Amino acid sequence: MPKERPNILWFCSDQQRFDTIHALGNPYINTPNLDRLVAEGVAFTHAFCQSPICTPSRASFLTGRYPGNVRGCMNGNEEWGEGAPLVTALLAESGYDCGLSGKFHLAGAHGREEPRPKDDGYRVFHWSHDPQDRYPSGHAYADWLAGQGYSLRDLREDPASIPPELHQTTWCADRAIDFLSEKRRKGPWLMSINVFDPHAPFDPPQEYRDRYDSSRIPPPPFRQSDMAAQALIPGDFQNESRPPEEFNARDVIAAYYAMIELIDENVGRLLTALEETGQRKNTVIIFTSDHGEMLGDHGLLLKGCRFYEGLVRVPLIISWPGHFPVPEEADSEEIAEDSGSSEEEEDPAEVSEVDAQEEDSNLVPAGFVSDALVELIDIAPTLLELAGLSVPLRMQGKSLLPILRGQTPPGHHRDFVRCEFYRALNPDVPGRAQYEGSYATMYRDTSHKIVVYHGHQQGELYDLVNDPGEFENLWNDPEHASLRFDLMRRNFDALAFSVDPGPPQVTPF
Repeated sequence: MPKERPNILWFCSDQQRFDTIHALGNPYINTPNLDRLVAEGVAFTHAFCQSPICTPSRASFLTGRYPGNVRGCMNGNEEWGEGAPLVTALLAESGYDCGLSGKFHLAGAHGREEPRPKDDGYRVFHWSHDPQDRYPSGHAYADWLAGQGYSLRDLREDPASIPPELHQTTWCADRAIDFLSEKRRKGPWLMSINVFDPHAPFDPPQEYRDRYDSSRIPPPPFRQSDMAAQALIPGDFQNESRPPEEFNARDVIAAYYAMIELIDENVGRLLTALEETGQRKNTVIIFTSDHGEMLGDHGLLLKGCRFYEGLVRVPLIISWPGHFPVPEEADSEEIAEDSGSSEEEEDPAEVSEVDAQEEDSNLVPAGFVSDALVELIDIAPTLLELAGLSVPLRMQGKSLLPILRGQTPPGHHRDFVRCEFYRALNPDVPGRAQYEGSYATMYRDTSHKIVVYHGHQQGELYDLVNDPGEFENLWNDPEHASLRFDLMRRNFDALAFSVDPGPPQVTPF
């Protein structure tokens, strides 16, 4: 175990798409603090959640295992199924002091205080599932507001008028700042900051909404053919495809961006607090989200049993200045020798990712952007290795440290990524009679994506190279029948190999 183990600040937004960071190619959104994290770390542009809905996704990245293997498949389950230890509990057992502010959502939480797992590892637990007035007890955010002389019920009558300093996003950051500023702590800490935004309803404070002119924001990708195409695709979803102008999509996007800008400002506050307490150099920051948001793509909003890029692809930034990427003072000559390159070769910071792989160079420049396929279950083993701990045999994630430390070519981590939806919208829950309890799996590599809706004849197949917008469903195209068969076989293999056979056993003959 290393002598000095890093602190871990883990910021997880809710329902934030991958394409919502200015520095990563979105000129319409203002995210200077996330841009700073990108510049000071490694940003993964192709990070995928393991389920396109809250509880299964959180169950997977907190355990490093696929949702189907931890009894964490449904949104609204009575309690956490204790299918695997949480990474926070493993870290706490090793000496980390762990805190949480905001959402947890390993069990249903609508209208009740969410029951905690038997062991989640958190000493400090400021729970607030969402900023609504519907919890009879246990809602730390509402209790805090009451202590300041405010009523959450009154504030929610006009969400746009809520002062930013009273917003749940700010409250979550405040509690994190309190936690990381504690002075009597011995050993490292981990703080989970789980804000509810930019989850619907799209209701930022008015001053943030006013920063975005919706007429200047491009409309979401949509074709008239989307409505007929969506009507053919099975699977539980919250809404039908409609022309984006029918639900004022540009206004929705503007409000969504405004919510993310408030998140960004609180990321900046956290960075300032780390610097003022002298902890930034020994703190790893992870910024991600549990899943994305359709945001009008193909005429759809919100989330559900769909696997479009906007819904399953999320931000993932990991920053630890001086450590990630390889610091400038590192022995670059030794690294070059290990990779088979020479001093005369180009600086990897000045060549493309493809060139870097061709030269077999593993020097990662500051602010590196990796297009490698990664999964959110890769976070848990990464954290354990950072803490000097062994990764449990049954953990299915694959540590990102080799890329972060420049030990492997940064353009490749996985050959494919997976996503699951197993009866996540349980039709047995009151008010969900319209759902069938869909089962679906996604398999995506660098060139194609296939979605199998189990129990149905219709599915989805996209050529991501020639159709990155996922408009041309090739599932029923005779010319792509052999490709569909091959990808279905790969998907079935991936599903079979992801099944947890149980703990290792030695049986005598």
